[in-house]
Amino acid sequence: MTAIVNYGVGNLTSVLNMFKRIGAEAIITADVEEIKRAERILLPGVGHFDSCMQRFNESGLRAVVEEKAFAEKVPLLGICVGAQMMTRGSEEGIEKGLGWVDADTIRFRLSEHPQLKIPNMGWNELIINRPSPLWNDLPSEARFYFTHSFHFQFDSDEMVTGKAKYGYEYAAAFRKQNIFGTQFHPEKSHKFGMKLLENFAKEG
Repeated sequence: MTAIVNYGVGNLTSVLNMFKRIGAEAIITADVEEIKRAERILLPGVGHFDSCMQRFNESGLRAVVEEKAFAEKVPLLGICVGAQMMTRGSEEGIEKGLGWVDADTIRFRLSEHPQLKIPNMGWNELIINRPSPLWNDLPSEARFYFTHSFHFQFDSDEMVTGKAKYGYEYAAAFRKQNIFGTQFHPEKSHKFGMKLLENFAKEG
């Protein structure tokens, strides 16, 4: 069972509906005991970085999620701001991030591409640069839906598993052992997102 962590933000119902479509058991929950029983964790996030971090820290769920991720090593997937929260912090605000990965979240640097608007919204091709269980059997032309003004900037490419291009190439997906993150929204990415979540549901 996958626990979709409900700390007051994110496209919770959209994510749950995608799991239902692939026939995978998932629940939206803010219950510590249910999260303790989960085989996988999904951390959503939509909106302002500071707001998401504050809500997560105030939810009382951070400790159990970190216990599942680091002590039990269950698969954990962060989506959009849920993945950005795993970095050390974001230029969008002043709150400290979770610091789970060696990265920061920065605003798009598009001064050399004045024709491009912020936020980046729409479909974009995923450039896979490292293997990941999430990519298993993905079509070669896999495209995902993005909507964001900030992106990951890793200290090195070691954890980066996928990139996208908007003016320049940037990290769009990462993996650190059992911890996965995507800048894009699988729950809005039709058959490609469905396959990614199907792969995630097989983890653990």
